[in-house]
Amino acid sequence: MKFIDQLNRSVELASFPPKKIISTVPSQTELLFDLGLEEEIIGITKFCVHPDNWFRNKKRIGGTKNLNISLIQQLQPDLIVANKEENEQSQIQELEREYPVWISDIKNLEDAEDMIKRVGALVERTNESLELIKRIRTNFTHYLGHPSSAIEQLPSNSKPRTIYLIWKDPYMSVGGDTFIHDMMQHCGFHNMLEDDTRYPQLSADGLKSMGCQLLLLSSEPFPFKQKHVDELQAILPETRVILVDGEMFSWYGSRLQHAPAYFSQLRELVFNR
Repeated sequence: MKFIDQLNRSVELASFPPKKIISTVPSQTELLFDLGLEEEIIGITKFCVHPDNWFRNKKRIGGTKNLNISLIQQLQPDLIVANKEENEQSQIQELEREYPVWISDIKNLEDAEDMIKRVGALVERTNESLELIKRIRTNFTHYLGHPSSAIEQLPSNSKPRTIYLIWKDPYMSVGGDTFIHDMMQHCGFHNMLEDDTRYPQLSADGLKSMGCQLLLLSSEPFPFKQKHVDELQAILPETRVILVDGEMFSWYGSRLQHAPAYFSQLRELVFNR
């Protein structure tokens, strides 16, 4: 049976539905759990921390960018679910010579919903995936007024000038072609690096010169802590520095059903301090 992934590639499954699935992406692992694939998932990465019982008990096949190819070969999956950005192209190309590899490519909420729908069909959980998409849309509407919220309709100069940091030494942020950027837009924050691509690097002096009003420090992939807030607050006394849950901004699977409530609380904190 043939399916089309988000790179517009044809992926053929020898048997349907697949019974031995490996997920190489944390947010998609959580999605597969929420779609009810308890028995079918035979391998996940060491970063697939949700759900906890899978993290503790499922076979770990390396990191997202350092997959254990030999272990995957031992497991003999009939489907691998991957992502263009989070996995290394050379490793995915090696795997797809032996196994069906379905690849997602996600830059915004619409892409994420499309991925959920396609994965649902791929693993014979179409009804469950459509129900999940419905919950996600309902929650975005309920908590954020998506897509016509008053805050989202504000001109950019009325939104807080924001930088979102994902890494330290060097500091790295997010450009306008990332999923995190799209989530920032839903929060009503103006990404000052929206004209950049991917993950631009910044220096401490660069941060000082930009005059950002809001600096968001993500919990992942670099685990920013309060000590980093204190360090940057000393450098940027006029900037509001806040720790944020990186999973809510960057996980594009079923965690999206929980993100709007979190974003609503964050917006309340920022706009009504």
